[in-house]
Amino acid sequence: MQPNADTIAAIATAQGRGGVGEVRISGKGIAAIALSVLGKLPAPRHATLSDFLDGNDQVIDQGIALYFPAPHSYTGEDVLELQGHGGSAVLHLLLQRCLSLGVRLAEPGEFTQRAFLNDKLDLAQAESVADLIDATTSEAARSAVRSLQGEFSAAIHVLVDQLVRLRMLVEAMLDFPEEDIDVADTRLRDSILQNVQAKLQQTLERAKQGSLLREGAHIALVGRPNVGKSSLLNRLSGEEVALVSDVPGTTRDVIRQAIQIRGIPLHIMDTAGLRVSQDEVENLGMARTHQTVQRADLILMLLDAASGCNAEEREIISGFPADIPHLLVYNKADLLSEKTAVAGEGICISAKTGDGIDALRDRMLELIGWRNQESGTFIARERHLRALHLAQSHLALASALLTQPELFAEELRLTQQALNSITGKFSADDLLGEIFSRFCIGK
Repeated sequence: MQPNADTIAAIATAQGRGGVGEVRISGKGIAAIALSVLGKLPAPRHATLSDFLDGNDQVIDQGIALYFPAPHSYTGEDVLELQGHGGSAVLHLLLQRCLSLGVRLAEPGEFTQRAFLNDKLDLAQAESVADLIDATTSEAARSAVRSLQGEFSAAIHVLVDQLVRLRMLVEAMLDFPEEDIDVADTRLRDSILQNVQAKLQQTLERAKQGSLLREGAHIALVGRPNVGKSSLLNRLSGEEVALVSDVPGTTRDVIRQAIQIRGIPLHIMDTAGLRVSQDEVENLGMARTHQTVQRADLILMLLDAASGCNAEEREIISGFPADIPHLLVYNKADLLSEKTAVAGEGICISAKTGDGIDALRDRMLELIGWRNQESGTFIARERHLRALHLAQSHLALASALLTQPELFAEELRLTQQALNSITGKFSADDLLGEIFSRFCIGK
């Protein structure tokens, strides 16, 4: 797939007022555009103070011009960046001036797409650009930078290189069936296969951590009325986001609040209390509670520490989806005469005083699968996880087909194909369009 020959332009800074705003141009004919707008072509990679001129040689703005000749630019094409004052009217005047010179407006993500097509970035790195922009926590931002610098891609390349070596060995065995297969060859084959499986599992674990940083997890607060769900939501978020009242049924709908724990984004959902009610609106709220539970990554079942877990609450717990982890949280521990765990299960807290909240945070992270890795993690998307799982399944099938070398070789090929889809070595055009269309215009 060849890059589009069109010259593109867009405002590359956020909308609204700011100290500095930028219009970015990439493609052919940059010299002619610079001559028209600046009166000259700036020296490569030098910040040049310039007047930005309209079609009548009137000054639109004054700012810094930067020229990056191909291939030493973000897109791999000639790039001109015009950095002026960050006013909306000024930037749009400057953009319109560029468009009047035959430049077209860039599509969302088109600058980064051109960087990918010109081999400046692979697909995983290109996606990390958008992930870095969208990062909501410092940990997510650091992980996105690691992906942008190529850590994720490097891990995939190591796997692919080992697969290529294994495939070469297997193909040689297939091509020369009349030769006696040396025992050393089969041992080498098995050794490489085991090594690839181990490294693939390690990469998948790191990718899962990166997916948590990018997507976060959804936590459902469930329980009977007046056990303190709204109070716990307020305690975890650090602000009064939910109405707290002694009147049962106060929370009628699901209240959502985004929080961070150790840099991990979590989406806390305070649900309506579960009980038998004649109130139609309250019953609608409880129906939404059941829907929320089905979509959660973790369920916190709040209980009254003084009364423990009764039969009705046990029945509620039994209805939780088997594949979603849950934690019993005994609230109002400040009202207990002895600060001891209830029946040796769950965790005791006080949403009112904050007692036990730090331990609850740690337990929540553990249950959603977060592991604080000293070596760091890289950002990952759902499609990356699907590709890694697919590669793992093909590799498992290959292991079961050692006595059928043709099928074994085919499963290895499919494993490599799944891994290559992560970095974009082999990707369908429609996949690329879907990925880059989610970028900002100007990026």
